[in-house]
Amino acid sequence: MPRFKHYNYDQDAMVVINYQEQLQPGTFEHAVHYLIEHKLDLSVFHPKYRNQDTGRLAYDPAILLKIILFAYSKGITSSREMQWCCETNIIFKALSCDTVPHFTTLAKFVSSHAEEIEELFEQILLVCHEQGLLGNELFAIDGCKMPSNAAKEWSGTFKELGEKRDKLRRLIRHHLKEHYEKDEAETEAELDRDIRRAKTILSLDESLNKVDRFLKTNRPRMGRGKRRKEVKSNITDNESAKMTTSKGTIQGYNGVATVDKKHQIIIDAQAFGEGQEHHTLQPVLETVEARFKKLGIAESIYQQGAIVTADTGFANEANMKYLHERQINGYVPDNKFRSRDPKFQNQKDKYGKRHQNLPNTAWKNIIPASEFQFDPVNLTCTCPAGKAISYQGVREAENGKIRVHFEGRLLQCRHCPKKHQCMQNPASANHRKGSGRQVSFTIENKRLPNYTDWMKHRVDSPKGKEIYSHRMSVVEPVFGNIGTTKRLNHFSLRGKKKVQGQWQLYCLVHNIEKLANYGQLAA
Repeated sequence: MPRFKHYNYDQDAMVVINYQEQLQPGTFEHAVHYLIEHKLDLSVFHPKYRNQDTGRLAYDPAILLKIILFAYSKGITSSREMQWCCETNIIFKALSCDTVPHFTTLAKFVSSHAEEIEELFEQILLVCHEQGLLGNELFAIDGCKMPSNAAKEWSGTFKELGEKRDKLRRLIRHHLKEHYEKDEAETEAELDRDIRRAKTILSLDESLNKVDRFLKTNRPRMGRGKRRKEVKSNITDNESAKMTTSKGTIQGYNGVATVDKKHQIIIDAQAFGEGQEHHTLQPVLETVEARFKKLGIAESIYQQGAIVTADTGFANEANMKYLHERQINGYVPDNKFRSRDPKFQNQKDKYGKRHQNLPNTAWKNIIPASEFQFDPVNLTCTCPAGKAISYQGVREAENGKIRVHFEGRLLQCRHCPKKHQCMQNPASANHRKGSGRQVSFTIENKRLPNYTDWMKHRVDSPKGKEIYSHRMSVVEPVFGNIGTTKRLNHFSLRGKKKVQGQWQLYCLVHNIEKLANYGQLAA
């Protein structure tokens, strides 16, 4: 029979641990510790503390920052989990000097120091500049849309929220009526149902008060652009917005990052509660220029040769005009730039395209717009059944051409014998909220060349293609590091200011990693 060494769990041991030895040079935890102890000025956090004469001693911001930044580097965003790590993990114990801040202290520090976090972000950026990690030659801008701590079910225009309030009132009246009718419970089961119904009424009443209070204390949220139509508000976090992503529609923020090419240092990080990105380009560029001037890196970074690249989401006429007038060396292509490139002509034949083998659907066989009689002079249109359809207005497409829109009246289309050949969904014509057939026609817009044409010429040139080809390799790995390695897949705070502070903390983690890997931090 084999013999083994004896072991016994019922015994005590004393282990001597030196916290400095746990923070080995070259690691992220050592970089965080060294920067906070020797490079960063944390006095910006001091004015918010009011315990000079009375009150309990507070945790030093240095300790809280070390815990939070190291936790974010490991993908930990829960303040409760941070507290547990301070109790059980040796690296957390070393960074916190064996203190265990309460999870509410950690959570409040993140949510209440957004302005101080931005100043901390600038201090780290200055350290990156002093260590030669900034190239200041090419900047890539992109956005990362993520959900926030707000449910999209509580979104809607003021009209939709008013309808939601009316529906809640009807539900409350319905449950109250049932409650009064069965007020005298005869059995225990009926008594339980009454208790559940009472809880339902209280929950509905709370939701009703929430919607009613929001409608009385807020104004409709208006979108940007020429038409300035109302966009959906959100009762939980009205600074967030509904956004369409590759993973569906979310209620959240767009974390926009500007990344320097040399070592992929993030030079600017802002959060925007807007689904469209083209409104964010100008404030981002102005912030970068002001920050570089404030830190003494460059008096006017764009006039000193820095190149700016951004993807097609930032392209519109106003941004192109801004780049041209400010003489910023920018390359922002429109969404048709690949179709103009001969290299991509046979791309679908080589790699295939999504849904290419699906059979033709019914909507492709409907009567085309070319069968409608369109009068561009009088702006009238007659359908194949001989009925005049209503003029809906004129809109300018991205290609600079004008499209005239028409829509058939529902009463006409509902009884039309050709509706099964003409409408994509003939059944919708039978419903009150359905709409008739819609068609649009293009009018050639003989205009002068605009700023979008100027940008097309820049991007389509051999030099422009070579410069723009760097954009993806500069900014996308940054989002991959933050989203995949650091596991940031949603913002846990509410309000633009707080969310921006959390976004900048994650970008701080990324920049500190670059300092640990490429900088020269003392051992």
